[in-house]
Amino acid sequence: MSLSDMRLACAVLVAIALSACSTSDGLSSRLPVQPESASGFTSKSGWQTARFAVAAANPLAANAGYQILKAGGSALDAAVAVQMVLALVEPQSSGLGGGAFLMHFDGTTVQAFDGRETAPAAAHENLFIKPDGKPMAFFDAVVGGRAVGVPGMLRMLELAHREHGVLPWAMLFAPAIRLAEQGFSVSHRLNTMLAADKYLKKDPAAADYFYDQIGKPWPVGHLLKNPQLATVLREIATHGSSALYEGAVAQAIVDKVRTHPTNPGLMTTADLAAYKPLKRDALCHAFGRAPGRIYKLCGFPPPSSGALAIGQIFGILEQTSGASLPLTDQGLPGADWLHHYTEAARLAFADRAQYVADPAFVSAPGGSWLSLLSPDYLRQRAALIGEKSMRLAKPGQPAPLLSRYAPMPEQPEYGTSHISIIDSRGRAVAMTTTIEAAFGSRQMVQGFLLNNQLTDFSFKPRDAQGRPIANRVEAGKRPRSSMSPTLVFDQASGALLMSAGSPGGALIIHYTAKTLWGTLVWGLNIQQAINLANFGSTNGPTLLEKSQFSAKTLEALKARGHDVRQIEMTSGLQAIARVPGGFFGGADPRREGIVMGD
Repeated sequence: MSLSDMRLACAVLVAIALSACSTSDGLSSRLPVQPESASGFTSKSGWQTARFAVAAANPLAANAGYQILKAGGSALDAAVAVQMVLALVEPQSSGLGGGAFLMHFDGTTVQAFDGRETAPAAAHENLFIKPDGKPMAFFDAVVGGRAVGVPGMLRMLELAHREHGVLPWAMLFAPAIRLAEQGFSVSHRLNTMLAADKYLKKDPAAADYFYDQIGKPWPVGHLLKNPQLATVLREIATHGSSALYEGAVAQAIVDKVRTHPTNPGLMTTADLAAYKPLKRDALCHAFGRAPGRIYKLCGFPPPSSGALAIGQIFGILEQTSGASLPLTDQGLPGADWLHHYTEAARLAFADRAQYVADPAFVSAPGGSWLSLLSPDYLRQRAALIGEKSMRLAKPGQPAPLLSRYAPMPEQPEYGTSHISIIDSRGRAVAMTTTIEAAFGSRQMVQGFLLNNQLTDFSFKPRDAQGRPIANRVEAGKRPRSSMSPTLVFDQASGALLMSAGSPGGALIIHYTAKTLWGTLVWGLNIQQAINLANFGSTNGPTLLEKSQFSAKTLEALKARGHDVRQIEMTSGLQAIARVPGGFFGGADPRREGIVMGD
């Protein structure tokens, strides 16, 4: 970000204040595709603040939230402003054409606001099945209108703002409008992502906006203006979410989806008009063992699998000898701890594939998602961990009745952005926001990109025996997610301790878990925990961040039967923790986020 950009953003926002981020066993096929390409590593030491803090994936977006907080806005107000700027400066990850999960704490109550996209009313379980009966190739499904879900982020934020906003709705859009009109400097990360993408320039509107006349992405520092998005944001600021879900913008979205020349979709204006955000009960569970401190982790319930998977991994790991293992002398998780963690992850991801989907369509095992977090059940699952890796775990049975569903096959999941905010009154937001793949469906409308969220459903609706897959496509259904916005509390006092989350597809679960375990168990500060090398398993190979772990660790894991893969693991963690004297925030060195506050 250029100095002129920062001055511009500050000037605009200060004015607002004054006016009121193969093996033979087949495991190679289970290697998760990375949501977004790597774009460098910038060392960060964390940020100490006294009264409030906002962490976001781009400095301009963080600054928008900072100025709203300085103007007396709530954490929720700041989240709206941050999201609108991210839609402009980080369009590969989130925006008006996507969805989000938001965790909110008002000082007393934790709420979960669901702005997940939905399948159109005309969608059916064979949406991604070709005439020959085989699933489409992933990107054949992504690019175009077929995979576009009804976006939910904006209506969700509007609902949350009605309950928890302090400043006027229109005021929160001014930073993004001004930046869209006057321009912002293309960042290194956006330039890198544009250069790596093969599909975006095939859309004429996107090609005209993101690339020059010879098809090269705009260089770092190029002043990029988006007057079309500014116009849409002005309408939303004045008329609310109806400016997107009804009228000319809604018609433009539907036209783009339905008239794609090779891969049209099914969305209608009626689908947009009918979208409703939901309020859900947060999924909270205890973590930690006496005589140590006990924490309460609150995350998003299904259709997200994140909080359940993290809870299962931690609950299983606590039953093993790995629970008490410290970091090594090199400040990294050792082979023994990684063995226990990734085995617990395999068990959790097996359950995720079997059970988790939109609760409006699929019942929880035993009638409660907490059955998957039952201590007795997790103790049974932990007993399956031995000296050698199981490599591929099978789902368990947390309730007496067997599931009538088939496990979902592995398929790619892509990216997002995460925002964490704590305001001066202790109100907090953890929001993970997405258009799914980098640049979504690669379809641009009125200055913003449309999602490809329907590819988070299982392409295969049924297994070979005809059993349905819980997370198959159905009309009006919300696809399963890995997003893991998390709020952490002291169990005894109820005091808020942390807001955290990350982008990263299915690996969001591991990135968030790493940060939580690093702070709550290993005693690291937020930035140290975020900086830690990444690791995990989605019930296949053992994944280690490339060039981060020693040859000794790799060999020790292989000796225990692990199929070890070193890959780029581009997390984008944002987190804020309460510390003596205020707050301490961290942002992932693998992306361009920062923390701001007073």
